[in-house]
Amino acid sequence: MCGMLGLNRYEAVNWNRQGRDLVQTFWDQQWRQIWFPEEIAVSKDVKQWSQFEHQETYKQVLGGLTLLDTIQTNIGMNEIARHAPDLQEKALYTVFAAFEAIHAKSYSYIFTTLCTNSEIEAIFDWVKRNEYLQYKADRISGVYRSIADGDPVTLWKAMFASVMLESFLFYSGFFYPLYLGGQGVLRNSAEVISLILRDESIHGVAVGYFAQQLFKAFPDKVKEELTVWGYEFLLDLYHNEIAYTNDVYAETGLGPEVKAYVRYNANKALMNLGMDVMFPDEEVNPIVMNGIRNEGSTYDFFSQKGSTYAVAKVAPITDETFVF
Repeated sequence: MCGMLGLNRYEAVNWNRQGRDLVQTFWDQQWRQIWFPEEIAVSKDVKQWSQFEHQETYKQVLGGLTLLDTIQTNIGMNEIARHAPDLQEKALYTVFAAFEAIHAKSYSYIFTTLCTNSEIEAIFDWVKRNEYLQYKADRISGVYRSIADGDPVTLWKAMFASVMLESFLFYSGFFYPLYLGGQGVLRNSAEVISLILRDESIHGVAVGYFAQQLFKAFPDKVKEELTVWGYEFLLDLYHNEIAYTNDVYAETGLGPEVKAYVRYNANKALMNLGMDVMFPDEEVNPIVMNGIRNEGSTYDFFSQKGSTYAVAKVAPITDETFVF
């Protein structure tokens, strides 16, 4: 026993401790939404896929999303969880990481259903070569890896980067499946994307909320410096995202509409962080906006998992869900 006196004392997570109700709220909502891609009938899209004109754009969109979710699984949530000061909050981020892994696997499920092995290999090679995709992956990952032990400033920056990824950068990729699904094209694949989007909305709100709590404790000078850093970081990512959109959507003619959707979600990301929006209001493609709430179709975004899904319905998510 005497030899144990010099050891670190480890603390067990205490879920009975009061004052962390929002952690429990986010935890419960995430688990109510559990789903698995194999339970969605993507195979029903095979016939449409064989006649679909812009297969390459669709594959590139999914490839890019796969990379971002891989980073969020293996680096982002792990690093934030490792440095978060509260054990319940750490556990929540670990759960989020598990869902990010499901998301990354979901894209491969669509690939496996619709594409040949050689096509799949070609897309994953494209992911490694695309300079715009690699740039945003590197920028986000660099912030994650820069968290210093016991430093709330670098932790806040990582949480800011996480919200940028989940509430902003994913959406140039989400646009195309939602746009097509809202018109009855590749609808079952779009349902997978809708389920991913619903999870990401929780992650962005939750991480943004806890980032706001960190931010409140900073001195005014630090708040000012971090605010400038945040807007500059977002603007750099935005310029890259515009170039990425031009590259990926070149053959579809949808570039301007994708960019409007990207700006809309950049503002939403800032709102999640309690910051003023950067871009003016503008019209976003109504098919995409309405598609994620499409009543009476094969899928109903934000309210159930869809008629093709084999597991029970979950509680609806609305704007009021995150009013505490």
